[in-house]
Amino acid sequence: MIRFITKRFLYGVLVMLGVITVIFLLFNVLPGDPARMMLGQHADSLSIAAINKDLGRDKPLTTQYFMYLNDLSPISWHDTKTTTSAIYLDSSKYGHPWKVNLGSHHALVFKAPYLRRSYQTKRKVTELILETLPETFVLAFASILIASILGIGLGIIAAIRKNSWFDRISFVVAIIGMSGPSFFVGLLLMLVFGFLLSDYTGLKVVGSLYMVDEYTGKEVLQLKNLILPAITLGMRPWAIILQLTRSSLLEVMSHDYIRTAKAKGLSYYKVIFKHALKNALNPVITSISGWLAGLMAGAVLVENVFDWKGIGNVVVEALNNYDLPVVMGSTLVFATIFIVMNVIVDIVYGLLDPRVRVQ
Repeated sequence: MIRFITKRFLYGVLVMLGVITVIFLLFNVLPGDPARMMLGQHADSLSIAAINKDLGRDKPLTTQYFMYLNDLSPISWHDTKTTTSAIYLDSSKYGHPWKVNLGSHHALVFKAPYLRRSYQTKRKVTELILETLPETFVLAFASILIASILGIGLGIIAAIRKNSWFDRISFVVAIIGMSGPSFFVGLLLMLVFGFLLSDYTGLKVVGSLYMVDEYTGKEVLQLKNLILPAITLGMRPWAIILQLTRSSLLEVMSHDYIRTAKAKGLSYYKVIFKHALKNALNPVITSISGWLAGLMAGAVLVENVFDWKGIGNVVVEALNNYDLPVVMGSTLVFATIFIVMNVIVDIVYGLLDPRVRVQ
């Protein structure tokens, strides 16, 4: 089992390295000069050269890549004396990490990953992400929770009532849910429930979980602001989970051990909920775990529609301003969440099913 977990972990590390390489190349070969965008079109060449030197863009692409890897790695190699070195240990970047001196000029440093600084605000990208990621996580978690409860529940009913009017209607609704663009669904829900019927629903189009109380001036938790964006974001996974639960349960119901359970005289519903359902939910749980990570990245459009104060708004603003470190850092965080979730699911499956470990 230890060998299996080690292989999964190393696989995740290799995938992460590939993702980092693709992200770096994708955002560093794009046309445009960030220094000129920061200083304006009338900036002089000396100022542009100074900004590019500060950003490390005056160095060859391969040097920039290894500098980027060194910044991201929790264990990195640094020069502690030469300030002009590409791997100089700068306290303004890394703070005061724990280090092991190797000779008089170099050290092995243990630190948190450094995602560079925003071109626009000069703040660390890590700080921007940590401020907004919790709001996005709450939105994604609420969406997958709603999608899971409704999808599994309605999928079970559709399987039990196969070929009934409920089954046919659920199929049509699921197709609409899978094909409807998130931004269009969001605008439609916002118009109907957040504007036209807001006096009856009490739902307002507000971009955060918190509102400032007009009397006390303090931030107050408002869970109702989560309803419309969570439903919008969870629409597609809900439709897929519904159809996956239905098809998986119908497949399991055709197995021999289910027929044996029926032959022993067990009631129909006891056969379904005690024997069939627990085996039918395996692919559904896999889908849910993948969707939770996917919704973190997919929340960008929904957050923009509802003006939700999450990481999606930060990404959109960074794209508009060509703020590459913020976009690269956010993309890297999303990719890390995907990879970590996949590795965890693989390990859990290996613990539950010995056949997975053999494969």
